[in-house]
Amino acid sequence: MTATQSQSPITHTHTHTPPPIRERRETGGGPLLAVIALCTAVTAANIYLAAPLLGLIAKDFGASPSGAGWIASIAQLGYAIGLLFFAPLGDTADRRRLVGTLAAVTGVALIAAGLAPGLPALAAAVLVACAATVVPQLLVPLVAERAPAERRARHVAAVGAGLFTGIVAARVLGGLAGQAFGWRAVFFGAAALTVAVGLLTAVLLPAEARPRKAANPFKTIAGLPGLLASSAGLRAACLRQAGLFGAWSALWTTLTLLLTDADGPYGLSLGEAGLFGLFGLVSTVIGPFSGALIDRFGAPRVVTAAYVLTAVSVPLFLLGGHALWALCAGAALIHAGLVAGMVANQTRALAATDRPAAANTTYVVAAFIGGASASALAGPAHDHWGWTGVCAIATAWVVAGWLGGPLVAREGRA
Repeated sequence: MTATQSQSPITHTHTHTPPPIRERRETGGGPLLAVIALCTAVTAANIYLAAPLLGLIAKDFGASPSGAGWIASIAQLGYAIGLLFFAPLGDTADRRRLVGTLAAVTGVALIAAGLAPGLPALAAAVLVACAATVVPQLLVPLVAERAPAERRARHVAAVGAGLFTGIVAARVLGGLAGQAFGWRAVFFGAAALTVAVGLLTAVLLPAEARPRKAANPFKTIAGLPGLLASSAGLRAACLRQAGLFGAWSALWTTLTLLLTDADGPYGLSLGEAGLFGLFGLVSTVIGPFSGALIDRFGAPRVVTAAYVLTAVSVPLFLLGGHALWALCAGAALIHAGLVAGMVANQTRALAATDRPAAANTTYVVAAFIGGASASALAGPAHDHWGWTGVCAIATAWVVAGWLGGPLVAREGRA
């Protein structure tokens, strides 16, 4: 997640030269960094807003829970589309104007979701909302470019911690608010919060004096495969994070099914199951800590540690099918592994080329492809083989990400 990583033992095909020190210090930390982290949390929450509400949505529309489950996949698809079309514009477009516009579009789409008369209309509104809620991936390269070199990973990690805090809030607060006020009120509240925080962030972002080019998202998208092919570091970062995010998505998106199954070992209510998401707060601690470790020891060592944590968490999740303590321990470890890997892999991705926004887009799209594909398979696996099948999907993604990283990198170290 940084523009340069002098302490990291990585060989790069390209080196991104950061802006002058005077310009970088404008957003090196302080109140603006806090606002950016808050904006990241609020906008990231929109991607997972529907997940804890699926039971309520299904009941309202007279559908089965599994019949409404595809709304969560639509949200991830929308986010991937938005990443492709909007996130690369951070290299060319006015970020202040783009952030404000996307926040407004997201707010309108969330209101439409709250007013949806049926599942198709809800899916369309969620698709648009999540496509426009890519603001975090416009802000991450900006923070990486302007932070002081010796603290760059820590500042970007603070933004990453905001992202995971938003995910936790969507699951915990969304579930509780949905039970208390109904699922439509949750979408309306998210719309108001997104617009307010998004516009505040747009106003506070510093003016950028760098030369601008005409923004052409289609040309940018067409260039992403070539960018990926030219950078071994970027390829390794993409595959490694796809493996981590896939394992997390497989387990975390189906966890509600395990916890709320009336015939299962726990039989929790929706609100009680949502509180389980509080284990995700581990990320708010691990994020800044992993950033400091990256600045000191380099990204590859932190990626290795992230995979160790994730690999240990999977058998704990398997045991957690009947033992609550193991489920709690696995939840804490997998969040620690995911956020540490995200910070380290994104650090490497942004350092690998001289086009940080395009590299960041490639990285996040790859991670979400890994997550979406794993979660898409986890549902059927749960139907056919139960919780063991879900854990098998997570194991496959961990193995593929770890073993595949060195193969696609073609470097001495992945």
